[in-house]
Amino acid sequence: MANQVFPTKGNLMASKKSLELAKLGYDLMDKKRNVLIKEMMNLVDDVKLIRDEITEAYQRAYNALQDANISFGIISDVVESVPIDTGISISYRSIMGVEIPKVTYKKTPIQMGYDFEKANSKVDYAYVCFYHVKELTVKLAEVENALYRLANAIRKTQKRANALQNISIPEFETTVKFITDALEEKEREEFSRQKVIKMQKDRQKRLKEQG
Repeated sequence: MANQVFPTKGNLMASKKSLELAKLGYDLMDKKRNVLIKEMMNLVDDVKLIRDEITEAYQRAYNALQDANISFGIISDVVESVPIDTGISISYRSIMGVEIPKVTYKKTPIQMGYDFEKANSKVDYAYVCFYHVKELTVKLAEVENALYRLANAIRKTQKRANALQNISIPEFETTVKFITDALEEKEREEFSRQKVIKMQKDRQKRLKEQG
């Protein structure tokens, strides 16, 4: 870059301004990255806990479903009678410009949508187990989605910070040094030229006075 910039005071001021902005941009990217990493680390433990809990809940629910099928026969008719849940809504909150989803689940009282004569206590228990699985799935979807978005934002922020730190800032520093050195050399040459001219004028003045 330095070899392509003409060494003028205007270009020096512009390069110094660009260098200042690049350093400011890096500082902002670094702060954003740290905030996002902190937020992500807070979610990592939550994800692990919910995953462990949902694994156990699924196992319990499928065991209950198996017991229900054994005790009452295949309960596909009962499953089809379960109403569709419409109590989920999604909103967003912003963390350093990253939109993080907030899943709100409006719980409704557990209501068996099937006839009691078509089921038994084991079917009821399986229904309750899967209801709990649904609640955990909503929580896991929210946390995992937030974790994915944060990780993706951190990756992009890190990439931009690296580009500023390893490419842009060094290039601007090199350009500033190149122009500064060139201008200083030009000033030294101008000073030497003016000094020679003054010496010549002084010499001519003395010769004139002597003549």
